[in-house]
Amino acid sequence: MTRPAPGPHPDGLLGRHPSAVLLGAQLLVVLAYPFLEDSAAGRAVLGVFQILAVGAAVAAVRRTPALSWVALTLGAPAAAFSVAEALASDTAWVLLVSAALHAPFYFYVSYSMIRYVFHDDRVTSDELYATGAAFTVVAWAFAYLYAAVQVLDPGAFVGTGETAERSWFELLYLSFSVLTSVGLSDVVPVAAHARSIVAVEMVAGVLYVALVVSRLVGLVVSRQAMKVVEEGPED
Repeated sequence: MTRPAPGPHPDGLLGRHPSAVLLGAQLLVVLAYPFLEDSAAGRAVLGVFQILAVGAAVAAVRRTPALSWVALTLGAPAAAFSVAEALASDTAWVLLVSAALHAPFYFYVSYSMIRYVFHDDRVTSDELYATGAAFTVVAWAFAYLYAAVQVLDPGAFVGTGETAERSWFELLYLSFSVLTSVGLSDVVPVAAHARSIVAVEMVAGVLYVALVVSRLVGLVVSRQAMKVVEEGPED
């Protein structure tokens, strides 16, 4: 008889909580970006740092080696174009290719993290971090979709700034605002294609809470109920 394939488990240089490292790296980039936004070298460093952190986390919770190879195939050119995008931020084709590489990479990473969380009926501390990390990665993926739409349709997003195009950080802020349904963004989609992608992200944000977060809550409650039953009634 063949043994079942082992499930994903944290290992490697990131320790027992690689998802926590990924979540911390994502939040660090968000906090650091305003300080480095005006520096091409700073943007390049942040872009490569984020790709490496995401790739390392995916490799640490991989289920099969194939997952790591897919992430590497998508992540390596994305990291290269993070540098190219920082150095040539006004070149339309560089921005478009960068978005075309980053968006599927981040969507794949979010799929990998959610698959890691859904693998079994146990809820570990790293899986809780993975839930948050996957959420931030989805926000990054949609932000790159917005960037691609803006290249193809300049003026697709309007905001309070004087320039016609929104910066990358503004699009990321819009993505987080839409995904969390808080509605605090001052960036507004006005073109049809931009609005359609925003609508999809709205649905993704609701489904994430309904399917992923609710499942974790249900598992925790169920585990606590089973523990009470196993211990039996108190005298």
